Amino acid sequence: MPTLKVHNIVFLHDDLFELQLEKGGLSFEPGACMALFNGDGDSRPYSISAGTKEDQLRFLIRRVPNGRVSHWLSLRNPGDQVQASDPFGWFRPGRSTPNGERCVFIATGTGIAPFLSYLRSNPAQPPEMCLYGVRHQEDAFALEELECLSGFRLAVSKTAGHDHFHGRVTGLLEQVPLVGSIHYYLCGLDTMIDETSQWLEARGIDYTYIHREIFFYEDEQN
Repeated sequence: MPTLKVHNIVFLHDDLFELQLEKGGLSFEPGACMALFNGDGDSRPYSISAGTKEDQLRFLIRRVPNGRVSHWLSLRNPGDQVQASDPFGWFRPGRSTPNGERCVFIATGTGIAPFLSYLRSNPAQPPEMCLYGVRHQEDAFALEELECLSGFRLAVSKTAGHDHFHGRVTGLLEQVPLVGSIHYYLCGLDTMIDETSQWLEARGIDYTYIHREIFFYEDEQN
């Protein structure tokens, strides 16, 4: 089990930060997770948000109330060490479209992390569309990168603004292209994933073309 040195921590705001660790010779595919441990041996899985060719591993982490691991990680300093697992997991954005076939990404919150890993690893093969839902605009991570995508749409559920859709990300589903050959990758809140899956299947998309990765559950958001 590798022990990795902290390269840096970048806070987007008090409760959302990017943890950067030395790569330690590890290799991974976009969508892979790693378990990160606190000093007491507790661990939580976090999806890698770095590109496969970057020099560091990156993780987008929300510090949750009473979170034993996320709070501990938020207090690390450059040079500190973090115990981690090897990369693992089955969610692989873009793997079903290796020759540049069309795909759609839909994320909420830190569920954007595996899609950032894909985009940073495969900049020449962007998705057909990327929908990203957050509660407040300040929760939107890597917005400048994402806004470079021609098919990017941001949905902000709690605050209105002139430069984004005001509402849940599912309010943008009518804009999603519906083609039998497109693969749809969903990551984030369970209710979004369930609602989107049902919406796609009701419009004729075969369930084998819908790929799901639940990051958190509605009950955990209250």
